[in-house]
Amino acid sequence: MRGLTVATLFVFSIFAAQLIRIQGFDSAAVAAQAQKDRTEKVQIPALRGKITSSDGVVLASSRARETVVVDPTAVCTYKQKDRKKCDPATSGVAVDLAAKALSPLLGRSVEDLRAKLGGKGRYQVLDRKVSPLTWRKVAELGIPGIYKDSAEAVPERVYPLGTNSASLVGFVLNNGEAGGGLESMMDKSLKGTPGYSVFERAPDGSKIPGGRQGGVKAEDGNDVTLTVNSNIQWYAQNAIAQQMAKMGGQSGTAVVMNAKTGKILALASYPTFDPNNLSAAKGSLTNHALSDVFEPGSTAKVMTVAAAIEDKKVTPDTPVIVPNRMQRYDTSFKDSHDHPTLYLTVAGSLAESSNIGTILIGETLESKRLEDYYRKFGLGSKSGIGFPGESAGLLTASEKWSGTQRATVMFGQGLSVTAIQAASVYQTIANGGMRVTPSLVEGTTSADGTFTKAAGKPSARVVSQDTASKLNAMLEGVVSKEGTAPEAQIPGYRVAGKTGTADYYDAKLGRYSGKTASFIGYAPADDPEIVVAVIVQRPNASIYGGTVAAPVFHDVMTYALQELKVPPTGTTKPTVTTTVSPEQAATDPTTLRDKPRGSAK
Repeated sequence: MRGLTVATLFVFSIFAAQLIRIQGFDSAAVAAQAQKDRTEKVQIPALRGKITSSDGVVLASSRARETVVVDPTAVCTYKQKDRKKCDPATSGVAVDLAAKALSPLLGRSVEDLRAKLGGKGRYQVLDRKVSPLTWRKVAELGIPGIYKDSAEAVPERVYPLGTNSASLVGFVLNNGEAGGGLESMMDKSLKGTPGYSVFERAPDGSKIPGGRQGGVKAEDGNDVTLTVNSNIQWYAQNAIAQQMAKMGGQSGTAVVMNAKTGKILALASYPTFDPNNLSAAKGSLTNHALSDVFEPGSTAKVMTVAAAIEDKKVTPDTPVIVPNRMQRYDTSFKDSHDHPTLYLTVAGSLAESSNIGTILIGETLESKRLEDYYRKFGLGSKSGIGFPGESAGLLTASEKWSGTQRATVMFGQGLSVTAIQAASVYQTIANGGMRVTPSLVEGTTSADGTFTKAAGKPSARVVSQDTASKLNAMLEGVVSKEGTAPEAQIPGYRVAGKTGTADYYDAKLGRYSGKTASFIGYAPADDPEIVVAVIVQRPNASIYGGTVAAPVFHDVMTYALQELKVPPTGTTKPTVTTTVSPEQAATDPTTLRDKPRGSAK
């Protein structure tokens, strides 16, 4: 008895000591740990800011959505007499009643919901991205295991215009991360700062009334306003899509730009996709106007002519004798079609889009000088927009040009550009020789309504106003009955531009395959406001820029002029001399002609 008494007292003394330690010495620490164990911290995501066009149309926005979750171990008491514990005899009935009540709200079958509600474990997702209104109706059912504070907030990104501006605006992945386009480019401004909510939860998962509560409010992202005009974007996207359906081909782009400011008014790309349904997207999700590089062909000839005029090597009226064939190293060069010897001017060589004439003009300059001008026009470097996935194009240093490449770069082969770079070349000429870095973002608006204008883009003079004026008159000659693009004419407006047809290099095949057809121009030619560039890769029905791309240019430019309310100027188109007589070409000391090797003539 004494031993038993001593043992009992010893055990009780241990309990007493532990009780004193817990309630006396360590009471604060134990209470804090208990509170920590029952306290839950729930992330509150921030809504991404809206992306809107310059005319106020929403291109991307976020809306609140909830994920409905359930604890299946608690559902078995739904609408049963004993609401505290499950009765195996009635659990199936409770689950069936809950499934039937949820089915019309969640749009799911009773069988599917019954499987989840009666499943194993303590966490099952019933539906993702339900509206707050639907969630309130679900919570009002009072189904055990679906608590009023158990929904998980998940913002949903919505793109009202769907495929129309998809490759420009980009998309957001299911995890909320930006996946491309302007969503990625402006992610820091758009995504905001997440918050969190803190509360105490009972063992059954419900919130403890009067328990600790608190948290930090989420700060939504800034809204981003673009320079893009939604109407012009819509029209350009549809115009290029319709032409692709008619002509066939690999891809097509249409770039619309303000001639004076470099602001992008539209950036259409085909094929496209629906950012609201990424799972159905096929092919590339990038914007072809910024990511695809191609050899521009004849649209690049304007840079060669600009360089020669700016350095006073030629004038628009300088005679050029253009033979049917011309040898340079191991290559015999020709124009797009056979012809007798032509007696053209520099302006005529551009209007006729003569490869041989352009080579003769370009050979008045050293290779390094030509390269310098190409780079000043923006070739070989990214445009400055900052768009993700944008290419810098390809422009090899002139000291590495082969003998034939020195000739081919003059008429747009042997170098590669993006559609935005090509459009920027014509923006420079239209703007009197001043290149303005293209821009896509007008500014951002914070949650308190403060608008912050985007930083101005740099500009630089490439050629003089005089050279640009001469080029302008020459490019008007292209858009005429005598030029290569009469389809680009717009009644009432003076239009300047250039066609292009180039061999397309297929990187996958490792060789040239198909053609690139293009037309780039601006209007009104005497006071340029809008630049439009249309590029179609590997068309099937035709290969020429004048028949494939010029009609799209005509339609998009006509619509843009009307949308922006640009009136016809009513001025007279200048007269440009495009041909000379054989006698004049033979006697004029400035005439450009093919000189045999070793000849001083």
